[in-house]
Amino acid sequence: MRLKENLGKNINLEMISIPDGTFKMGSPETEKDRNENETLHKVTITKSFFLGIYTVTQEQWEAVMGNNPSNTKGSNLPVTNISWEDCQDFINKLNSKTNGGYRLPTESEWEYACRAGTTTRYSFGDTITPIDANYYDSKIAKPVAVGSYKPNGFGLYDMHGNVWELCEDWYGDYPLTATDPIGPETGEYRIIRGASGVMSGKDARSSFRGLFTPTHGVFFFGFRLAKTTL
Repeated sequence: MRLKENLGKNINLEMISIPDGTFKMGSPETEKDRNENETLHKVTITKSFFLGIYTVTQEQWEAVMGNNPSNTKGSNLPVTNISWEDCQDFINKLNSKTNGGYRLPTESEWEYACRAGTTTRYSFGDTITPIDANYYDSKIAKPVAVGSYKPNGFGLYDMHGNVWELCEDWYGDYPLTATDPIGPETGEYRIIRGASGVMSGKDARSSFRGLFTPTHGVFFFGFRLAKTTL
């Protein structure tokens, strides 16, 4: 099931329904390049949800916010140079001009959607090449247009590389098992996922966890919208 939101001037936000389910979040101890904070544990997502097919683009940001903070300009490029707090401003304005319900994905929703049923290092296998995503070895060193690479099994583009994707959660240790986890109640850092065009392939793994302060926005920070299915 798909959702299309008209933001005005024929600029649409496209989302796809991600089914509920259970998966193993994190990475096994045998995974190459794993980090200690990727403890493998079972997570259950009890409700389906919509997730942006692409990261939010500059033309979509401009349609809602009336400005473009990105360094590298292009209507079909991901919006960048934004912080977690900037995303919240965008979401609040978007919800006020639509039927509402838009939000950032939780960290568990993001990894569940990224994996799309896979257990490998990436949604396309255990190795990554410049054919698969925009990351350091691609030697592009800047964001590229959304949808430039093949989608994963859920029909989502650019879950690995291109721009970091901000998630809703504060950073914290994983529980042993969890149902619809939302992270700690408070914290110092927010979660970012997926790596970017200037990060190594190991950072683009499905389980890699990045973290930054909620006021910090840099060249390769972007985001993807979520919405709970009614």
